[in-house]
Amino acid sequence: MIQAEFVISAVSTSDFPREGIPEIVFAGRSNVGKSSLINRLAGNAKLARTSSTPGKTQSINFYRIHGAFFFVDLPGFGYAKAGKFAVQQWKKLIEKYFENRPTIVLVIQLVDSRMPPTNLDFRLSEWLAKLKIPRMLAATKSDKLSNNQRSAAMRAIAKSFGVQSLIMSSAETGAGCKEIWKQVLQAIAVLESAKG
Repeated sequence: MIQAEFVISAVSTSDFPREGIPEIVFAGRSNVGKSSLINRLAGNAKLARTSSTPGKTQSINFYRIHGAFFFVDLPGFGYAKAGKFAVQQWKKLIEKYFENRPTIVLVIQLVDSRMPPTNLDFRLSEWLAKLKIPRMLAATKSDKLSNNQRSAAMRAIAKSFGVQSLIMSSAETGAGCKEIWKQVLQAIAVLESAKG
């Protein structure tokens, strides 16, 4: 049984928790399924609020897991209806978040397995690479693909990002969740051992 609780929806830096525990960040386009995957990983369908309206999450949401670390759900990006000012505000908040959180141990970038990555996906990937924060790539909604489509999508997405591998995941079936958890726990262990 996983202990998971919603902590805060941060709309400014003053809202960020001050606990100093490790943070696992979920980043990706609007409607890529971040909230659904967080819920599946946490074993709680009601933990992160999922929305039928892409771009609805306009804050950085923190969820405490086992009282020991955070899952952090970043606002989805790339949704035009949010309006320019709102998009600029999100961007500022996200940049400040990454600048001020030495406790980030892993960023999980999510892409939709059913479609080719967009320029926004690549820009996020490049930006994260510059930050030099450990990161992994996971493709969501893989249950919507046949086995052949899944293999082809996996190769194509990995190649387009120039990575050796990525995790094909599904919030519906739980596919890929064990592999994601494995990397999450390894990233936390690295931080703990660095603390000595």
